Amino acid sequence: MLKQLVRVPVVLVALFLQFVAVLGVMFVTHIFTLKLSPIAFACSSGVFAASFSYIAKLDRWWWFIQFLFLPALVAVFALNIHPNFFLVAFFIMLLVFWNTFRTQVPLYLSSEKVWRALENFLPQPKLGMVFSFVDIGSGLGGVLTHLANSRPDGNYYGIESAPLPFLWSWLRFRLGGYRQCQVYWGDLWNCDLSHYDVVFAYLSPAPMERLWRKAQAEMRSGTVFISSTFAVPGHVPVEVVSIDDLHQSTLLVWRM
Repeated sequence: MLKQLVRVPVVLVALFLQFVAVLGVMFVTHIFTLKLSPIAFACSSGVFAASFSYIAKLDRWWWFIQFLFLPALVAVFALNIHPNFFLVAFFIMLLVFWNTFRTQVPLYLSSEKVWRALENFLPQPKLGMVFSFVDIGSGLGGVLTHLANSRPDGNYYGIESAPLPFLWSWLRFRLGGYRQCQVYWGDLWNCDLSHYDVVFAYLSPAPMERLWRKAQAEMRSGTVFISSTFAVPGHVPVEVVSIDDLHQSTLLVWRM
């Protein structure tokens, strides 16, 4: 059953699990002759849906979406919120999570502790030498601006496919005077990794195997590949750094 589920897009899996959760709550209330208020029914369905999402091994962020989906829907009708609010919210979400449906990579923001830990994997300073660093899925550009401040002897690049984070980071670099930072709007698979000394990625489990194959094929000998939190299946990193932040992040490091 689970093997069949993972072959279809994760959004459809989530919707299916929501449907099963609603049926499950209806069945329980019928068997035990329970009378639930709309919000109690929605919360019960959310618990079922989140549990099913855990069993189906969906990413953690889906558990919260599954739990909140029906309660939020009930709250919308109860509060009689104007439809224009949802239209605006939809377009904002679209601009932020532009191609999450296709890539299964949501917007993850790394912590400042992760940024500081990344400083240890930059090339040693050499007079007259400039290194290059790329953040694949650079989000709001926090990694790049931090490293540009701590190590101005590098050139820092970001790849971002979502319009709003791209625009945010582009303005951040221009208005903040970060001349050594650049961000490109595009697909990470079209990025040539041979240009960079350090490649950093904070994505999701879904693309890691393909990204590793791309890194092996394109990155030069002696360069460094770093994944935050998400492992490469079947490949043990040469170094693992535990970060004491809110998400208990880890940096998984491979030297090519």
